Amino acid sequence: MGQKLKIAGWISVGVFAGALTTVSLQTVARSGMTPLPLEEIQQLSAVFGLIKTDYVDQVDDRKLITDAISGMVSSLDPHSQYFDKKSFKEFREGTSGRFVGVGIEITQEDGLIKIVSPIEGSPADRAGLKTNDLITKIDDTAVKGLSLNDAVKKMRGEPNTKVTLTILRKDESRTFPVTITREEIKTQSVKAKMVQPGYAWVRLSQFQERTVDDFVRKVDDLYKQDPHIKGMVLDLRNDPGGLLDAAVAISAAFLPENVTVVTTNGQLPESKSAFKAAPEDYARRGSDPLRSLPAGLKKVPLVVLVNEGSASASEIVAGALQDHKRATIMGAQTFGKGSVQTVRPLGPDTGIKLTTARYYTPSGRSIQAKGIVPDVWVDETAEGDLYASLRPREADLEKHLSSGQGEEVKDAAREKAREEAMKRLEEESKDKEKAKKDKLPEFGSDKDFQLNQAINQLRGVTVLASKSKTERPEAKKEE
Repeated sequence: MGQKLKIAGWISVGVFAGALTTVSLQTVARSGMTPLPLEEIQQLSAVFGLIKTDYVDQVDDRKLITDAISGMVSSLDPHSQYFDKKSFKEFREGTSGRFVGVGIEITQEDGLIKIVSPIEGSPADRAGLKTNDLITKIDDTAVKGLSLNDAVKKMRGEPNTKVTLTILRKDESRTFPVTITREEIKTQSVKAKMVQPGYAWVRLSQFQERTVDDFVRKVDDLYKQDPHIKGMVLDLRNDPGGLLDAAVAISAAFLPENVTVVTTNGQLPESKSAFKAAPEDYARRGSDPLRSLPAGLKKVPLVVLVNEGSASASEIVAGALQDHKRATIMGAQTFGKGSVQTVRPLGPDTGIKLTTARYYTPSGRSIQAKGIVPDVWVDETAEGDLYASLRPREADLEKHLSSGQGEEVKDAAREKAREEAMKRLEEESKDKEKAKKDKLPEFGSDKDFQLNQAINQLRGVTVLASKSKTERPEAKKEE
């Protein structure tokens, strides 16, 4: 099948939140390229000259050239991208799961920043910040009106620098400042616990460099708590993906040795590859990171939870476990991000992320613009889905790649569901109390409806499966 894609990957954020990209980092020499289109190159040069001489203001040469490169790459598909010096640095920070900051997982609530949880051992954790604390100011800047992204940028910085957060703790009816020294943070992408006697929950929020090691450590801890686990839920909901080798490793943890996990196919010989449940296809440092896992993990009854936010590497895992009949896939049809991006450095500080292949499940199914269809459809809540139809999917993105397997058709039912969800959202935005009531419970909590149905499936108890959800066809691609 040709030389394998080198698995030394970086992840990158897709066009929408919840669409991370499975990528591999490599530099490949090019030979035998087709001749350059001289007439078009001359036009490009002419436009460059006209802008330099005729535009109302002077424009920097470097900006014109980098903008031309950026436009050329981004016009291909939603996941190809040019990286300037700043974005390349941010990209690398994202893949490593490391950054310099205070160490909190956050969301927005009523215009303020709400702490979902401090990262264990982080400066924020040591400073005593708690889940549900609200941040009202970052240094002298009021949080009200700031985007979540802008707030994150203000809290990050250089190591050993200080930032002062003003905290509103509602349950104590007090506001107080906390000064925290920034340091390198290692994010936790794996959570795990026993949700019922004999039944375990393992959640992967992202596939990062440290995910496999964290997964092994968490699973080992679960088996120490209960050496005879009766069933396990692998929760990939809203997991936007990440590193290809991590996805292969997590799949291999549950599958027989050497079975196919995922295949890729593209124009280059090295993009025509098959990745198997074998250490040589996922081990970064030579030794097998899965070697300490308990043998029982290969046979423990398994349910995989997915939803519209499960993308890329998540879909590789779900598709592999489904095709090998190793797990029951429950939830909703996944995002449909079935393409591989390769990062090509253009210099020490810049590069491009280029879509180089589609990936396929072991049975040969393309996930691109389609996604993984669950074995058992389960709504978000006992009352049904709230806003699932509003979540964008790969097939909704402009210039998305087709699956390469059949013609795309328009999904009229999905459009109707979106219209109804939008109306409900508009109505509930006027009623804050109702909006809070309808908020989805935290994943892994005792009120997590889909998790409860997954446990029912493992226990052989009746599952409240969705009566309304059906498989969505690929959306019509605009030519």
